[in-house]
Amino acid sequence: MLAVVSITLIAIFSFLASIHVYWAFGGRFAKVAAIPELRGTPSFVPGRMATLLVACALFACAALVGAAAGFIEVPIQSIVIRWGCFGLALLLLLRAIGDFRLVGFFKTVRGSRFAWLDSALYSPLCLTLAAGVSFVAWNSAY
Repeated sequence: MLAVVSITLIAIFSFLASIHVYWAFGGRFAKVAAIPELRGTPSFVPGRMATLLVACALFACAALVGAAAGFIEVPIQSIVIRWGCFGLALLLLLRAIGDFRLVGFFKTVRGSRFAWLDSALYSPLCLTLAAGVSFVAWNSAY
């Protein structure tokens, strides 16, 4: 079970990272629905470097899960990997809860394409990822 959950998480994080790389190099598909809106305009416009940093962070999440599951050997103490997973799970949980304004289950700005997708897909995905990463952290060989 640990292997199945870990591989699924690695695939999801890698897929999300790849989408960000695609956007960083000019891809437009689904980009408009990935940024919160205020009164019909994007609340911010991420640059190429910021988008690539998000991609790197998502690839790092995949690597962290891979290391916790024992798929990747890293020169880091096992306790650091385990607590890194718990930290990642907490960040994902906080993202699912949201900022009480633009993102998360408790957002107040609604009515945009992003807000609908956030409620239907993005926040539930973050909550599911948080549970999965917690599962890997608790059940890893570390």
